[in-house]
Amino acid sequence: QVQLVESGGRSVPPGASLKLSCVVSGGTFTDYVMGWVRQAPGKARELVASIIWSGDNTFVKRSLRDRFTISRDNDKNMVFLQMNGLKPEDTAVYYCAVYSRDVRICPKVVSDYDYWGRGTQVTVSP
Repeated sequence: QVQLVESGGRSVPPGASLKLSCVVSGGTFTDYVMGWVRQAPGKARELVASIIWSGDNTFVKRSLRDRFTISRDNDKNMVFLQMNGLKPEDTAVYYCAVYSRDVRICPKVVSDYDYWGRGTQVTVSP
């Protein structure tokens, strides 16, 4: 019954910034670790970032740590991904995902996440 709806994806030039949002309904939001996963054309899904129930601990893929930030607002059942200095290789469908088994852990394996949104397209090109 958990539903996730992403928004904020669009086509932007290199160097631009975007902030993606995800609204979660169903269950108890603070029982969930939240993640952002992306899938580039022809490639497998990869974890971008995750954040524990309280927001105190986060994970961001090493190669993205200087540009991407994950955050959450538990009063609004929302999670965000701030992306700065976007590059063409960031082009992908970005998915919001839920991990519901241990709220203190940021899983690194994509298959560990339990629920998924439909995704929002981010395209970076001149």
